[in-house]
Amino acid sequence: MSYHAIAIDGPAGAGKSTIAKLLAKKLNYTYIDTGAMYRATTYKALNLGVDLIDPESFSFLNITDFVFKNGELYMDGTNMTKLNRSKEVADNVSLVASHIPVRNKLVSLQQEIAENNHVVMDGRDIGTVVLTHAQLKVFLTASVKVRAKRRYEELKNAGRIITLEDIEKDIERRDKYDSTRSYNPLRKAQDAIEIDTSDKDIREVVDLLYKKYIKIVNEGEL
Repeated sequence: MSYHAIAIDGPAGAGKSTIAKLLAKKLNYTYIDTGAMYRATTYKALNLGVDLIDPESFSFLNITDFVFKNGELYMDGTNMTKLNRSKEVADNVSLVASHIPVRNKLVSLQQEIAENNHVVMDGRDIGTVVLTHAQLKVFLTASVKVRAKRRYEELKNAGRIITLEDIEKDIERRDKYDSTRSYNPLRKAQDAIEIDTSDKDIREVVDLLYKKYIKIVNEGEL
């Protein structure tokens, strides 16, 4: 059986996870949040006390189990949804995700999932590296101010206190780190459609992508 894939890329706060999750539900596809895998890896590395700067410190990934259930990541049997959102994880995930051994291992796992499921997958290098064969590739953007405000509301609802100014600085730092890393940087795939979500309703974007995808499937476009 040939499985279909939708690849959604973009910087932090562009709405990737929310849009991908809703689109997957609408299509009854498996939702894969690849960012959660990098955050979980960072969480485990911090708990193990390994040297985050050394790429060879992440050999523990060879004995780490990642499973997605209902759109949520379980690592070694533990639901990582809340554990992945600590400030320490957020501050270090870009560094961890820049290591070649980490990316190679997680990309391999992500591709394996897509080989056995219809997926909507979001991240930083899905259309350019992980799912280059995806029937639909999307690159979501939004202004730094809008993305910072979204993150601020998310953190406030989670009970974390941080200023909007600090969030903006952190987003700009992560954008620069992710887009300038030498290996699999954040960038738009040549055949991806770009959507600025700054002034758009999330469900409006989901409906737009759903119609675009159905058109592609029905017409056999690639």
